[in-house]
Amino acid sequence: MATLLHIDTSLNHENSHSRAVTAAFRTAWESEHPQGRVIHRDLDTDPVPHLRAAAYYAGFTAPADRSPEERAAFALRGRLIEEAEAADVILLGAPMYNYSIPSALKAWIDHVVAVGRTAMTENPSLAGKPAVVVTSRGGSYQEGTPQYGNDYVQSYLQQVLGTGLGLDVTFIVPELTMAPAVPAMADLVPLFEASRTESLAAAESHARKLVMRLAA
Repeated sequence: MATLLHIDTSLNHENSHSRAVTAAFRTAWESEHPQGRVIHRDLDTDPVPHLRAAAYYAGFTAPADRSPEERAAFALRGRLIEEAEAADVILLGAPMYNYSIPSALKAWIDHVVAVGRTAMTENPSLAGKPAVVVTSRGGSYQEGTPQYGNDYVQSYLQQVLGTGLGLDVTFIVPELTMAPAVPAMADLVPLFEASRTESLAAAESHARKLVMRLAA
């Protein structure tokens, strides 16, 4: 029985483009793997706190040697890390906010990056695990556009999730999501619609492929 860890971070719920695509992935996953398990964390409605010093430094002490205070401080980090380790696939909704990721997602990452366990060790505990990242953005950051080079979402997440944690990262990028709402972008609505259709299809297709890979 495979486990999907599904994390959403968008501030917009029913109007969220990243949530629509992660939902398409999850629906396809559950259709192909109805006996599987899904862990869903909505970091907008139920955010994790920013990492504090006590929880950070407790991670450098062996579990058996932690004081009661250290165990209490590390408890949330431990649950988040264990959820990621137990998952066969991690699905992340990561819309672009001010050229970067939502602060709620950064808080989750800070808890899960644990030196000597999930990162900076010979055998990181998450290494090789598939991670699908849906990163929506209001405009386009492709080569040849005025905003090219200003996307710090994919580069950062590839570094921290791929290089840092060893996850096998796939990006799905619905873009131009502001086009229907901004009159000056009206001419770009067809490109937005095409991007949305492509992203939904990619999510469904990738979910099915991962289910097949895990079942093989």
